[in-house]
Amino acid sequence: MSHTKTLCFGLAVVVAFGALSISGLAQQAPAPPPITMKMLKPDVWAGMGGAGGNSTIIIGKTGVIVVDAKQTEAGAKDLLAEIAKITPKPVTTAIITHSDGDHVNGLVAFPQGIKIITHENNKKEQEAALAAGGRGAPPRDRLPNQVTTKTKESMTIDGVKLELYHFAPAHTSGDLVVYLPAQKIVSTGDVVTMNRADDNPNIHFEKNGSTEGWLANLKGMIALNADTYVTGHGDLATKADLQRKLAATTERRNKIVAMAKEGRRSSRSRLHCLTLRLPALRVAVLLRLRLVAAAGAAALLL
Repeated sequence: MSHTKTLCFGLAVVVAFGALSISGLAQQAPAPPPITMKMLKPDVWAGMGGAGGNSTIIIGKTGVIVVDAKQTEAGAKDLLAEIAKITPKPVTTAIITHSDGDHVNGLVAFPQGIKIITHENNKKEQEAALAAGGRGAPPRDRLPNQVTTKTKESMTIDGVKLELYHFAPAHTSGDLVVYLPAQKIVSTGDVVTMNRADDNPNIHFEKNGSTEGWLANLKGMIALNADTYVTGHGDLATKADLQRKLAATTERRNKIVAMAKEGRRSSRSRLHCLTLRLPALRVAVLLRLRLVAAAGAAALLL
């Protein structure tokens, strides 16, 4: 066999072996990481970790309310199995804090016909994901069937009093904060996470999230009479944790705004010197500079 034929044969074997290996990996998807269940109150638990974001489990008179549904069918089945260990009551309601797949897509494993509550913008984002090909959205029969539209909506579900807040677009345009006033517990979604630096909130600008809105959300959550915050990812948080994150992010944002303002002043000064001898050019450049400065300031204040 010639050198060329030998090389081609070897490459064919490698490609074939690689294809078989990839096929095997696809068929043997890794099991989701374990879920840690933490009792916060006798009727409220946190399902930490697993496949996707953290979940809050609230036991009502006859059923169970779950805040955030994990990322995958397997991960959600693990969560439902953990819930079955603490109560025989069925899951009847899911409240979804935002439209990211790691909080939504596990709904595929939840019982059919359950109540699914989100903010109206969350539903719009899921519908947009479905229209674009389904990536990042649950099946159409698991779309929200009840939406909130106000800054605050109080409701009682199965004997449990809840307050649902949409302070402003923050992580996404459709963030929903779930507050249990009797238990002094808040589910924050990804507006608050404990696996990121304090001054680095996770903002999805492609989903019309907003740094300014994030600050408003933190202030709103801090103002609630709460002791425990179930975050989107990472450990539980306290009010002191939120206050620290708010202070750190505010300080960083103020520095960026100050630097931008100083940069604009320096740019104006340099351009003024350069264009003193060219009046017509000076006018055109300064007009352009004002437009750029206005656009830059708007972006920094998002």
